[in-house]
Amino acid sequence: MKTPSALFSLLLLTQPHALSADGPVPPDYRFKVESLLEGMPQPMQMQFAPDGRLFFNEIAGVVKIFDPKDRSVKEVGKLEVTNAMENGLLGMALDPGFAENHWIYLLHSAPDFDGQTLSRFEVKDDKLDKDSRKDLLKIPEQRKECCHHAGALRFGPDGMLYISTGDNTNPFQSDGFSPLDERDGRNPWDAQKSAGNTNDLRGKILRIRPKADGSYEIPEGNLFRKGTPDTRPEIYAMGFRNPWRFSIDPADGALYVGDVGPDSGETREDRGPNGFDTLNRITKPGNYGWPYSRGKELYNDFDFTANKAGKAFDMKGPTNDSPNNTGMKKLPAVQSPLVWYPGRPTPDFPLIGGGGRTACGGPAFHYDPKFRQSGGFPEYYDRSIIFYDWQRPFIVWLRMDARGNLEKMEPFTNAVRLAQGADDDSGRFQIKRPVDMCFGKDGALYVMDYGETWGANKDARLVRISFQWGNLAPVAKIEANNTRGPEPLAVSLSAEGSKDYEGDTLAYEWRLQPGDKVIGKAKEAKVTLSTAGNYTAELTVKDTKGGTAKSSVNLVVGNHAPEVHIVAPADGTFVTPGQKLRYEIEVKDVEDGSSKDKPDEIGYRTLVNASWEAGDDASGVESGLALMKQNDCFNCHSVDQKLVGPPLLDIANRYRGKSEAIAPAAERVLKGSSGVWGEVGMLPHPQINPDEANLMVRWIFSLEPGKAAPAVNRGLTGELTVPNERRLRGGQLEASYTDAGKGTVGSLGSSASIRLLPRLLQAESGKVQGAKVLSGSGAQGQFIGSIDHGHRLDLGKLQLDDSVSLTARVSSGGQGGVIEFRDGSASGRLVAKLEVKSTGAWDKWEEVTAPLEVKGPVDLVAVFVNPGKGGIMNLDWVRFNEK
Repeated sequence: MKTPSALFSLLLLTQPHALSADGPVPPDYRFKVESLLEGMPQPMQMQFAPDGRLFFNEIAGVVKIFDPKDRSVKEVGKLEVTNAMENGLLGMALDPGFAENHWIYLLHSAPDFDGQTLSRFEVKDDKLDKDSRKDLLKIPEQRKECCHHAGALRFGPDGMLYISTGDNTNPFQSDGFSPLDERDGRNPWDAQKSAGNTNDLRGKILRIRPKADGSYEIPEGNLFRKGTPDTRPEIYAMGFRNPWRFSIDPADGALYVGDVGPDSGETREDRGPNGFDTLNRITKPGNYGWPYSRGKELYNDFDFTANKAGKAFDMKGPTNDSPNNTGMKKLPAVQSPLVWYPGRPTPDFPLIGGGGRTACGGPAFHYDPKFRQSGGFPEYYDRSIIFYDWQRPFIVWLRMDARGNLEKMEPFTNAVRLAQGADDDSGRFQIKRPVDMCFGKDGALYVMDYGETWGANKDARLVRISFQWGNLAPVAKIEANNTRGPEPLAVSLSAEGSKDYEGDTLAYEWRLQPGDKVIGKAKEAKVTLSTAGNYTAELTVKDTKGGTAKSSVNLVVGNHAPEVHIVAPADGTFVTPGQKLRYEIEVKDVEDGSSKDKPDEIGYRTLVNASWEAGDDASGVESGLALMKQNDCFNCHSVDQKLVGPPLLDIANRYRGKSEAIAPAAERVLKGSSGVWGEVGMLPHPQINPDEANLMVRWIFSLEPGKAAPAVNRGLTGELTVPNERRLRGGQLEASYTDAGKGTVGSLGSSASIRLLPRLLQAESGKVQGAKVLSGSGAQGQFIGSIDHGHRLDLGKLQLDDSVSLTARVSSGGQGGVIEFRDGSASGRLVAKLEVKSTGAWDKWEEVTAPLEVKGPVDLVAVFVNPGKGGIMNLDWVRFNEK
């Protein structure tokens, strides 16, 4: 994120009265995107309560409440669940009468029952009353093999509870086609037992009417009437593989069900279509085809004993003759999906591109004029549906005609960048894996972002996307050179980056403080400061409608900035968990002297900070830590040692798990406090805003002993311990020095930093040129693929003094090729050369090793070579081996 509060605002060109459904597309810069909450491990579903608070569940079994008013979080309760094979606390829904009865429904994977349990609880005083538990429905499953449980819960406008269930079938031994293995003992590999079974609750959308006594009724209008032989009356729609996310349009009750498809990347005449994910619009009971069809195409029957394909199934009514079927043999006719798409780009729906697939049915938007006051979306999107993908990822709008057919697909606002991986510095707000979303009563879109990887992520967060109406203030931006140094100081100022999104002409005014002297009324200004001191240049820009914006830059005259150099370790040094790491810092300052001449004085003002990244944390240095470093926090606090104030770990230990303590602690940061941790009080910090204080406190509360917390030391030399984390992803060593100023002239600070790296580098962590980062069978769920001749991977600066060879994890279902590791560029000196032969399949990985021909520092570039050949290999990681 570009700002500590994780707030990114984008504003608009056209007048708001023009934003009707027939008007122009609302410009991206009208959208405001902000992070409301961060650090929720594996969030699943969310729903607003009538009082405006947001309930959400985490797959580990926890239910929480987020209050948008003060951004506080409470844990409502925790259920004991198993998380093996994609199980857990899968779904959550609040009763339509929640304001009066306080009932919450949870779909959870109990450790002592092979399957899913739908339970109702009462929430009393914001706590889950375990004694109020009522088990409405149990859905038996097999737990010998994975996977596919779906598990979303939604109430429709008809008051019925809709439940999605997966086919509970192992997909990995069917070549990516339909799993129809009818051999003895192969029940977990046969989806005909579940999704194609009219007498089984798996692979379905269920529809029930919960009753006050904790039981349920079967409503009219399901797929099978109650009492129909060989059927379950709870079934509303059948034939799903993994309908993980669905939504219900509150206006007409239509369901939009995203169903995750199989992995085949090709259509075969003897087996059937390649894998499709689908979005299905459901307004009446029906069969949606799995495991007999996908997209709009049919599978062939397949004899796994003889390894022989049979005839294609019948779209008008497939026959389920599997010995694992306990239901009807002749099934209802197959319904067509609304959207269907494979892994590669498709001309049917070009807007959604190519990549991984996890289709999700998103919410419907219905415009209300009151949204103009609350930041809701404009009328242009009225009656449109959001369709999104958790893995690829994407978000698009669907426009439906009066008969419920797809009229067109439109892009979501470009204010949001949907992608995993590092920030691309575009200034757009990045969402990595949208896992659930809903429109609030304010008309804004709330998105739960799962984070970087498939596991628990520290960068998971709740995002609000709103729309800004009316005249928008301009943006004031200063570009300045020569802002600090000895007198006389000649400063050039420019407002070139300032702008008004609505196209208004801007007026400029520059003032110098202290003295409030006007130094210019044009876009450019110059000033020469002959007297030592601290100054501020202020810019005010004003549009023709009276909207104003201000910006300022500090000018320090009479002091030189210090120079900081990290002598050791070198940039790109490899580290191992538990290792002791010595460091040495060198500082030079014109006014203060040098570290060589004044080691004690200079050393006291030198701060050394090691920040680490480990486990599934893909967020790098957290924004809370960045704010701590920007302010004076580490002058008084160390992570694990007492300085002026208590160790930050002591604070974390006192408040761990007490989310209600975050708001008062943030208030103490802003206003100061005394008596909380002894006699020495904490000074107020008026320069910090409430959102920033909240992030800082959350970061402190997240610290745990022995984990990959930052190490903060003072001094020019010392020793750090690398965290003993098995999945260490490396870190950063930063040294900073703030000088003592010169007389009344303010202090100046400088810093230097280096990267510390694990010996095993994930390929996707480098700068990929030409190839693509793909999700799948890589060691961390990702790898780089679609590699052609001439593609490159920049791994950055590395120190190779103590390495003798490198090993790469590769695969190739094609011709293979050579990886040339070079220094500095694609034509630089050769560091190592790996020959990669075909491994027989794109998902069959092998390790290959080559000696290093170079020692010392390198700027490593991997060049992929096989002239004239396309799709030569995949690369998962590169490891640098010690002597």
